[in-house]
Amino acid sequence: MRFTRDHRDRKELGRAAALILALFAVLLPATAALAQDAAAPKIDTGDTAWMLAASALVLFMTPGLAFFYGGMVRKKNVLGTMMHSFVAMGVLSIVWAVAGYSLAFGGAGPYIGNLEFAGLAGVGEAPGPAATIPHSVFMIYQCMFFIITPALFSGAIAERMKFSSYLIVLVGWALTAYVAICHMVWDSDGMLFKEGAMDFAGGTVVHVNAAVAAAVLVWMLGKRRDFPREITAPHNLPFAVLGTGMLWFGWFGFNAGSALAANGLAGTAFMNTNLGAAAAASAWMFWEWVRRGKPTALGFMSGAVAGLVIITPACGFVTPMGAIALCTIGGIICFEAVALRARKQVDDSLDVLGVHGVGGTLGAILVGFFSSKAINPAGKDGIFFGGGWDVVGVQAKGVLITVVVSAVATFVLAKIVDLTIGLRVAEEDESVGLDLSQHGEVGYT
Repeated sequence: MRFTRDHRDRKELGRAAALILALFAVLLPATAALAQDAAAPKIDTGDTAWMLAASALVLFMTPGLAFFYGGMVRKKNVLGTMMHSFVAMGVLSIVWAVAGYSLAFGGAGPYIGNLEFAGLAGVGEAPGPAATIPHSVFMIYQCMFFIITPALFSGAIAERMKFSSYLIVLVGWALTAYVAICHMVWDSDGMLFKEGAMDFAGGTVVHVNAAVAAAVLVWMLGKRRDFPREITAPHNLPFAVLGTGMLWFGWFGFNAGSALAANGLAGTAFMNTNLGAAAAASAWMFWEWVRRGKPTALGFMSGAVAGLVIITPACGFVTPMGAIALCTIGGIICFEAVALRARKQVDDSLDVLGVHGVGGTLGAILVGFFSSKAINPAGKDGIFFGGGWDVVGVQAKGVLITVVVSAVATFVLAKIVDLTIGLRVAEEDESVGLDLSQHGEVGYT
């Protein structure tokens, strides 16, 4: 009897052990999955809140650009010039959602993305390229760069380009030159990204890219009808001052937001952005004072924008003193570039080449001298911190590729437009002004 009971007990123990083993067989994978979930990146509300604010700050820069450019043209062209920036906010937001974002950040190619995210498929609340913010937040932040970049080159063609032609070039260039350089520099599968090119917030992607397009369009359009015979002084300099303030303010989202988190690197980029703008504005003002006898408001504003451009690729890689040195040098060089443009009578209406082209190139290349891994371990030590010339070489390669891609894309697009509907307004329309001839209204009565 005892044997039977013991045997039964052993059988029950065996069943119990089998049940426990079966339970473990079910639970262990689930536990592993839970462990994986725990290790997976989580949405950080602080990072998300900062990136939403940074997105709004970058969008605010485009109206700032509209006031900056609008104040510097003649009063008969103020609305037409401001529309160049504002229309980008509307049209390019849709283009980005439909195809632009996917071409910039979709797929795994070295040169351009695919249509994986076309129509924002798969872009939702889960993390995307940035691990601690929703994919949708990363997408909308990058959208603001897509909007303002082609609007920058409108300053070079002010007062003489058809609005319809501008719209076609705006969209076409954004879907070719911009998405290609953006993918190569900022996507983890991009060619220049893999080679270690340092562009924290858009020296090549934004400023050099847009400036090259400006140069090609200036060459293809030719000079304004009355340039340089007629004085084309800013019709409303306070507009330009206001626009500069809006740009300076919004640029903190542009640069510090590129850390993609509310962290120490964002703080460094924020600090360097302010120091860079201050250094270049001051350098430009004092240099102009020495060279021309008076410090002008327009000079100070131009210097501030030049400083913001110069520090953009470097803000997350350099020390505060490096930011000041870099932008002091750059402010003086940009002043001389603008002065040279005036002497050569190149009709870059609002000095996109001297400020964004020269400034963006300086920032992109000189970061190879001033960068420090102590500031950003993801970067490289520049020449002044023990790095080799290969660091500068990669930066120069990024600038060169940007120049080639942007020049070819702009020329092909502009040539097609010129052969079909024409790039330039009629002489009579230019004389009347773009406000009336292109939009049927005037800025002032």
